[in-house]
Parts: sequence; C-alpha cells; structure tokens
Amino acid sequence: MKVSPNSRELRRRVLIYGAGDCGSLVAQKMIDDERSTKIPVVFLDDDPLKRNRQVCGVPIAGGREHLLQITEQYQISEIIIAIPSMPRKGLAEIIHACKVTKASILTMPSLSDLMNGRLSVSDVRHVELEDLLGREPVKLALSDSFNHLRDQVVLVTGAGGSIGSELSRQIAAHEPKQLLLLGHGENSIYNIELELRGMFPELDIYPIIADIQHRQRLEQVFARYRPQYVFHAAAHKHVPLMEANPVEAVMNNMFGTKHVADCAVQYKVHTFVLISSDKAVRPSNVMGATKRIAEMYIQQLNEHSETQFVSVRFGNVLGSRGSVVPLFKEQIKAGGPVTVTHEEMTRYFMTIPEAVSLVIQAGALAQGGEVFILDMGKPVRILDLAQDLIRLSGYEPYEDIDIQITGIRPGEKLYEELSTEAEGLRKTANERIYVATPPVLNTSFIDKIYTHTQELLEEDSETLKTYIRFAATCIETPIIEGVVMVP
Repeated sequence: MKVSPNSRELRRRVLIYGAGDCGSLVAQKMIDDERSTKIPVVFLDDDPLKRNRQVCGVPIAGGREHLLQITEQYQISEIIIAIPSMPRKGLAEIIHACKVTKASILTMPSLSDLMNGRLSVSDVRHVELEDLLGREPVKLALSDSFNHLRDQVVLVTGAGGSIGSELSRQIAAHEPKQLLLLGHGENSIYNIELELRGMFPELDIYPIIADIQHRQRLEQVFARYRPQYVFHAAAHKHVPLMEANPVEAVMNNMFGTKHVADCAVQYKVHTFVLISSDKAVRPSNVMGATKRIAEMYIQQLNEHSETQFVSVRFGNVLGSRGSVVPLFKEQIKAGGPVTVTHEEMTRYFMTIPEAVSLVIQAGALAQGGEVFILDMGKPVRILDLAQDLIRLSGYEPYEDIDIQITGIRPGEKLYEELSTEAEGLRKTANERIYVATPPVLNTSFIDKIYTHTQELLEEDSETLKTYIRFAATCIETPIIEGVVMVP
C-alpha cells in the first residue's frame, strides 16, 4: 500500500548511499511500507555512470564529493550505507566521509538476507566502532587453527573475563575433550558456564573457582584434570587502579602467572599461552611491568621444560571491561561530559573475537619461546574516538555532548608500542601475526627478580613500583651476569 504525501512528510528524510541492488531494495521497501518511519529522498553513488538517473523515483544526485552539499540541500536526517558487499576498509572510508554531516549513519545487513526475507529494512543498524576500524574479520582455516585443540583437555584461566570468556566460546566450538573454566569470580564463571552448556550440551565443561595466587589450589586442579593446553588470561589489567594497588598487580600478574606456569611444567602441559599486553613494552606502569616480567618468566621456563611457553601481545579490545569505549558510552548516555585524558593520546584497538581468534592461531604456530604480536592496524587517537562515538550516538560533539580534557592518569603513556627494536619482528604463516624473539635470560636472573620483589611486598608502595618498573626494563640495559641491580 502506498502512503499518502501527508504521512510521508512525517518520516525521517533518508539519503541512501549506494544505488545498486541493495539500495534499490531498501528504497522500495521504505516506500511500500506504510509503517516505515523513513522515506528515501535522494541517492548518492560513486559510479559516475549512475548520476542524474532515478531509482524507484528517487534521484541519484552525485557521489561522495557531494555529501555535505546534498545532505544540507535535502535536509537529510539519516544516511543509510547500502553496499553490503563493500570490504571493511572501503566501508570505513565511506563512514569517515559521512561524518562531515550531522546526519545519523546507518548500514545494512547483507543483501542475501534481505532477499531471503530473514531480515527487514527495519534491521538497519547504527554504525559501530568496529566499522570505523576498517579491518576485515579474521578468517582462520579450521585445519590449521583449531585442530590442535580437538580431543584435548583445555584450561582457560580468567575464563569469566572479556578475553577469557571469548576464548572459551571459540575453543568450545571446536570439540575439545574437556574445557576447564577457571576464575576467581563465581558469578562470571557461572554465567559463561551456563552460556556454553546451552550452546554445547555434549561438551564436558568444568567450572573451577580458584585464585591463581594460591599455588596449592592450582596444583589440585592440574593434578585432577591434567590439562594439555593452557590459555592464561587471568590478570589485573586496569592501569591507574594497579598504580594505586601495586601489591595486587604483583601478586596476581607476576606470582599468579608463576604459579600457573610452574604447574604447567610439573604436570607436563603441552602448550602454555600467556595473554600479554602492549603495555609490557618499555612499561611505564606497574601493570605493564608485571606483564613484562611474566613474559620473561615463562620465556626462561621454555628453555628448561618440555612445555612450549609462548606469549601473545595485543592492545586494547573494544568493549572489554574497564576499557574506554564502555566508559564513553555511559558518559554519553548520561548526557556528558565525555572525559579524555590528553588531546594526543593514541591506542591500538581490535575486536574481542578478532583478538581471540588470533591468540588461538598463535597457539597453533607455537614452537616455544616466542612472543607473538598481533597486527593491530593503525593507532587511534582517543579524542577522535570520543568524537566518533558521540556522533554515532546521534549527537554533535561540544554542542550536544561536551568533551573535557582531564590530564594523563598515573602510569599512562601518550602512545603504546607492540615491540622493541631489540626483539625484532618477522612474519608468520598468518599475515595478521608477527613473532618477536627477545634475548633469553638466565634462570638465576629471573629468580633474583622474584626473590627481591617478594622482599619488597612488605615495603611502601613507591619502593615496590620503582623496582618493578626497573626490573621489567633492565633486559635492555647492560647487566652483570646473574646480578639484579637495585636502583
């Protein structure tokens, strides 16, 4: 049924970017659906051969270069990008071009879903930060990436966290013999266990409430279940919070990792994968320093055990607990202001499923002793991120939602790195994964770091923080064999 001209006037005026099959279908469905709150008034398309034509009676008024002019001329409220076959990089470029306007930006489900009736035009979605990253989803060959986990007993520590829970989901989908979900928080472990039991009712899943700081409890777990693969995701990750609580950072990230790794050696685990961080590179904070020392510890273990120990470094993941994106969304929801610590601060970002897929692939590539580094793309300026999130939420930065610069917090850097010059980088079979080989440290050197750190746990926090940051970076300074220098 066609709608009357009067009712059309009440609809949101839509510009459809892309005058192909999908754009045509979207326009026709809007026109025909009397319940639609949108009406197409103009098309844009980058193909010059389509200019000055009409689709469904709607004019094609130009290309990308005409965006601002056309949105103002036609009083556009929404832009729908209707090119479902567009690669992520191209989609990101179009989105960035659309940001010069004040219109809301939406994108479409796939054309096949629309044609098959599984989705409707009402399923258009707001553009997400993942779209702005411009990277293609990770595609992994099953035979290369997950077969090593099939019919194996796999332990995930920190299984209730953002990374740990996604690791558990992806591992569960590929038929391990048993999946052990270990975590300190009972609610998060209960939630991921419940989710996985619903998704994989035939899988043997064992929820384990345990603190990695308790060595005896870990020994009980390893002795009972005998895991063959360990993905160690349990860690304290919040930089300013760990600056204020350095003892907990040390006990969890350093000694907790030591306990899990020592149990892996004792019970002959095949492969141990440490989830590390870009903050472990030339660390300026306690969190990064403890992660770097954890890397150093498992690297020297690799030299003297049957277990293959590897680390995987990556930057921030979108949507993880305690990260900047959920904070910004909450601040926008509350009406602002959005708080940014410094105008020039940048960070690397990738999606949680993307990071986890690459972590599992790195585990398949492991030969022992490597530090795998994930390709994070280009660093993103946090101020730009805040502005993008505000616009994607339908507001204008500084007009509808203010942005305040609050100053760098304790332990923060303006930018992060993924490796040092001393480590070197080389490609792997997966173009998204690089491998670094840091210089090997002797066991007595690492043991002295842990011994002296243990002694400092009873001292004041500043002394502990100073030593930990020093110990994490002394690999890049001349060292007397077997001696740990104390500043």
